[in-house]
Amino acid sequence: MTSEPIASYGMLSDCRSAALVSAAGSVDWLCFPRFDSPSVFGRILGGEAGFWSIRPVGKHSSARRYLGPTMVLETVHTTAGGAVTVTDALVLGEGNRGHELGAGAPGTLLRQVACLEGEVDVEVIFEPRPEYGLIVPLLHGTEDGILVSGGADVLAFSTPVPFEVVGDAARARLVLRAGDVRGFALHHRHSSQGEPSFWSQKDIARRLEDTLEGWGSWSRMHQKYVGPWQDLVATSGRILQALTFYPTGAIIAAPTTSLPEVAGGTRNWDYRYTWIRDASMTLQALWVAACPDEAGKFFQFLARAAASRLSTGAELQIMYGIGGERDLSERELAHLPGWRDSSPVRVGNGAWNQRQLDVYGELLDAAATLPDYLDGMEPGTRLFLADAADAAASRWQSTDQGIWEVRGAPRHYLHSKLMCWVAVDRAIGLAGVLDAEDRVPHWTQARAQLADSIRTNGWNDTAGAYTQAYGSEDLDASALMLAIVGFVPADDPRMLATIDAIEHRLTDSRGLVYRYQADDGLTGEEGTFLLCTFWLAHALALSGQTRRARTVFERAAGFATDLGLLAEEVAPDSNELLGNFPQAFSHIGLVNAAWAIRTAEDKGRPPGAGDGDAP
Repeated sequence: MTSEPIASYGMLSDCRSAALVSAAGSVDWLCFPRFDSPSVFGRILGGEAGFWSIRPVGKHSSARRYLGPTMVLETVHTTAGGAVTVTDALVLGEGNRGHELGAGAPGTLLRQVACLEGEVDVEVIFEPRPEYGLIVPLLHGTEDGILVSGGADVLAFSTPVPFEVVGDAARARLVLRAGDVRGFALHHRHSSQGEPSFWSQKDIARRLEDTLEGWGSWSRMHQKYVGPWQDLVATSGRILQALTFYPTGAIIAAPTTSLPEVAGGTRNWDYRYTWIRDASMTLQALWVAACPDEAGKFFQFLARAAASRLSTGAELQIMYGIGGERDLSERELAHLPGWRDSSPVRVGNGAWNQRQLDVYGELLDAAATLPDYLDGMEPGTRLFLADAADAAASRWQSTDQGIWEVRGAPRHYLHSKLMCWVAVDRAIGLAGVLDAEDRVPHWTQARAQLADSIRTNGWNDTAGAYTQAYGSEDLDASALMLAIVGFVPADDPRMLATIDAIEHRLTDSRGLVYRYQADDGLTGEEGTFLLCTFWLAHALALSGQTRRARTVFERAAGFATDLGLLAEEVAPDSNELLGNFPQAFSHIGLVNAAWAIRTAEDKGRPPGAGDGDAP
């Protein structure tokens, strides 16, 4: 296992797969050829699961950044004798620009070392371990580098310097002087595709520059937000693009599995999938920080993956694989100890077949975000969306597992009822586009029944707030969605009381928000959720309390790393980041809260005094 802090890692992406690189210069997580493929390097979850490090020998200091508006990472290591840069990138397809990012990605990790000044001794250690560390591969030296074989993966490690291969690892020492540049490449192929390619120094330099230009073109084309926290919003937009699987448009929740909610705990899940739950908030964030085209592609993926004959009584699945797969059965990797002994390490996700009624509202709310896109959708998809609204109208009185995928007994969760209300409310507004005007009376009746149920049963007099579930006194941050989705005005007295209750009774000493503190049927604890803290800022902005909203926003945003990346949680007893990383939901919450605060502040400004045009 590694004790490296989660915040130490930067992410690389080619819009098909991802790598995590530590500040110390080690690639400790890399999956080829997809985000959800078995890892080639997995040291973040176990010391024997493989890594690739490049770092100076001896004492040195390090500083890093993304090169401009890209996902190309540059780390500067400074020693007593000089300084070197290590530039890391998952290579894009040659000539990929704008919307094409990921189209021709060859499955190659590039690492280029350049000496800026003086003389620096550099050590390179290459220790691949395919299939989550289960395979100790064969390393065969060639004229151009090292060929790695074993299992289903074949890797070509291109190097301009000789390596000493000892058993299952390769090492090299380089003495670099000012102006020296050395490039390394790792190209992946499945054994059925033939052998991978070795890359020349010229090709490495050229493709690195091309990848920089590819990401730069996407950012110039898409990132138009002007307003408070502009840099953080722009970074979050790029992270969402980096978490996008180009072939389908799916956006994963995070590129990792089993980074825990508490160090040493058991709440360790695989997040390399797409949740319907995230749909509408993701689309709204893409409109602000990226582009409507990406939003449309993501919705198209969701509609195709989720499409089913709901009229036959089938349930709408809550999550999907990035290719649209439905069976995400969970298993444990007993040979991996987990990050800081946080076991078990899991792949797959056992929540895939849970019942969660909120997904109907998420899907219809997402559709309502893209009304122009719906005009071009095939009739079958429009019928499916109308059937989803019917399902919400007929099933809302049932129990489910709720937004947080509680693994205990089903309950009447407030958020689930709320999102069923959203489903029929949005369907009424979309009835013409869906060719479903005849269903409006049924949806209107269900909307009224849901609203009455939520107001009557969702509010708890003892708690003085809307609570987690009917009959419960437990607070839940998802109650903030009552205002965010427009069920009730944010300045409604009961909503204001709920906002105040969550801010004062569901937070830690720093003011960071917990999801909930009720028993959920799982052992162990969890940290505070950055998403929920951004929800609080969002709700405060909607209520007109922009100063409080800014304070809460900046409290959460302050946990972004030096690269602008956000995790899922913050440890309750320290400032350490926890959970799978980087976390899309946290970045989505940041973008949407920033937009809400900007919009609320613009309403209070005189004409012409705004921060810029809306994207």
